[in-house]
Amino acid sequence: MKKQDKISQVEEFQEKFSKADAAFIASYNGIDALDMTSLRGSLRESSVELKILRNTLAKRAVIGTPYESLSEHFVGPVAVALSYKDAALAAKTLTSFAKEQPLFELKVGALGEKTLELAEIKSLSELPSRDELLAKLVGVLSNVPGSFVRVLSGVPRNFVNVLSAIKKKKEE
Repeated sequence: MKKQDKISQVEEFQEKFSKADAAFIASYNGIDALDMTSLRGSLRESSVELKILRNTLAKRAVIGTPYESLSEHFVGPVAVALSYKDAALAAKTLTSFAKEQPLFELKVGALGEKTLELAEIKSLSELPSRDELLAKLVGVLSNVPGSFVRVLSGVPRNFVNVLSAIKKKKEE
């Protein structure tokens, strides 16, 4: 590879790292190309890009990005998954693929400047996706006006009940 090609590749990946919401590093040694292609396809559906690049170029690409702490994990053949929208969905897809393929081993991840260990990646994968969380938020927000109306109607109702009780007491 020519020096100019390496420089352009580092610049390209530096831009991708700076745009990504989350990054995951995994060892893929021994996995056949068909399985990697199917993983790439399932990740692409959730706005995640899986790239394999040389470790020296990857170490240079993370310099100046929030993922600089990942540079020490670029050892051996590694794949880098960059999530641009939903980090939980990316973690879910990667952990489920790692369960199916024992040769695919998640090493480390990062959300912004926070480095995630394997246990933290698994807990991130158990979170609901962004769409599910937004649906729950909409459900909660749509119940607020109805609850507010019920609370407001309770005050006049209680007032009428008190007046009715006073009327009964005076009639007796």
